[in-house]
Amino acid sequence: MAKPEISAFRPTRSLSLYYEQSLRKIARNIGDITNAMGSAPQTDPQPLIDVLNRYANTLEPWAESIAQRMVADAERSNSRQWKAYAATMGRELRHEIENTDTGKAMQDLMNYQVTLIKSLPLEAAKRVQRIASESLITGARFDELRDELMKTGEVTKSRATLIARTETSRASAILTQVRAQAAGSPGYIWRSHHDARTRPSHHKMNGKFVAWDDPPTLDGLTGHAGCVPNCRCFQLVQF
Repeated sequence: MAKPEISAFRPTRSLSLYYEQSLRKIARNIGDITNAMGSAPQTDPQPLIDVLNRYANTLEPWAESIAQRMVADAERSNSRQWKAYAATMGRELRHEIENTDTGKAMQDLMNYQVTLIKSLPLEAAKRVQRIASESLITGARFDELRDELMKTGEVTKSRATLIARTETSRASAILTQVRAQAAGSPGYIWRSHHDARTRPSHHKMNGKFVAWDDPPTLDGLTGHAGCVPNCRCFQLVQF
């Protein structure tokens, strides 16, 4: 019996949307902080930088909770997809897939998400510092660069969106890889979308076999399908 293409081995839109909405809350908070503290004329950016750095530290418990939910949801979704696929396999292979230990992969994913979430205010603080440094170079007053400063919230929002979309896709791809390798899979067929949003290098990968231990480097980024920023490609697991 021929096995169908498992186009379902991708994150659900609801998973990506939930994580994106969660991270955008941080961007809004950063925007509020920046707007409140950056609106008054001043020459010293350090108070704003200090507040943003402190915000990063207070985020950890919330970040752990949000990251845990995202990774757990990704694991449940991936497990359901594998069970549907495993129905076309032999009993031993099906048992191997359904009993694969994904604990370490999930913990690694969660820890990395916490780091990324906390990086949002830290990067905002670095941006403020950069604007202040530019004011010294150009001779402009720090408050004279207010328009640029006020964009910090929007810049963070874009970064939050990128993280959410990339990381939900990466979580799904990594969990797929863990289960596939546990069952003896040597690799997968790269599948890409046929639309204008697909990068030429990723479009060229469509239909090619990729070994799990040899991820390709495309446009200077090394990673499997679905594992690099803004990659919507997915994996057709091979046995």
